[in-house]
Parts: sequence; C-alpha cells; structure tokens
Amino acid sequence: MSKNELTETSRFISLILRHKPEVIGITLDEHGWADTQALIEGVSRTHPLTMELLERIVAEDEKQRYSWNEDRTKIRANQGHSVQVDVELQEAVPPAVLYHGTARRFSDAIEAEGLLPRSRLYVHLSANRDTAVQVGARHGSPLVYAVDSGRMHQDGLRFYLSANGVWLTKAVPPQYLRREDGAAD
Repeated sequence: MSKNELTETSRFISLILRHKPEVIGITLDEHGWADTQALIEGVSRTHPLTMELLERIVAEDEKQRYSWNEDRTKIRANQGHSVQVDVELQEAVPPAVLYHGTARRFSDAIEAEGLLPRSRLYVHLSANRDTAVQVGARHGSPLVYAVDSGRMHQDGLRFYLSANGVWLTKAVPPQYLRREDGAAD
C-alpha cells in the first residue's frame, strides 16, 4: 500500500472513530471504543484494511490519533470527537500559556465569542506555537492565539490532556486570548 493510500485510509478511520461510525455500520461504546474486527470489516468495504495495516496506521500516525485497549480488540480516537463519548480524560494543570491555531477569516467571531468547540466536544490547544501555526495553516492563512491557560485554570476552568498531548477545554472566553501573528518565528 502506498503512503498516499495509507494516509487516505487513516483519514477515513479518523472520520469513522470521531464523527460517523454509522457510515460503516459500527457503534462506539460510551468511551469511544470500537470493536477492532468490526472496524476492519467495515472500512474494508471501501478501503483495503487488515489488522497489520491498522497496526501500522496506529504506530506511524504522526499525531498519535488512536489508542488500543490492552489486547487490541478495541480501538478509539484519542480526541476530536463530534459524537458524544467520554474518552476518560484526566483533568490536568495546564502550562501558563497554550496556543490555538486557526484561519484569519475566523478572527472576528473568535474575538467576539472566544474559542468554542463548534462541532467537537472540546477546544483543542497546543503546548507550542509551531504546532498551532501548522494547525492554522490547514484552514487558510494562519492566525495564532495565545491562551492565558494559567489564569483560566486559576479562575476554575478545567483542562484535560489527551493521550497524544493535545490540551482540551470546553471553551476559551475572549478575555483569555491574545492574538498573535500566524507566521512561525
């Protein structure tokens, strides 16, 4: 399987495990777990997939999007869900500043409303600015917001750290945001 085909299959798996399990006729449990064999069979209808390929996708995914249970009979996405699941996130104390990358075209709404999860369950934040720039660039001309996460936490807002290092929170009110240039330093 070529790298492009592997990437396309990984994206399809991400869509299934985060947003649309019904597309291949599977269900996620309350914690976002899917039966591995059912996922392989469902995905295989449109994208060739074996256990070996799925193991490769999970191991090689740069963003570490997926987790296995202990015996690999279940798999789930680590975060980014739009379907209601509890991926058993542990509350964590964030660093003083986190970052959010977006496209410039969203700045008016963000500066008026803050960062909202929209179709997802949480707002995604990065511990480093470079990652935020990369995320913003996927959506257009990048813009980065520095988030005063230390003050948010002191004010009682909760943060969670996903298994792949993405910081999550329910929303970021505008008073905790500082707009920065999107270009990398």
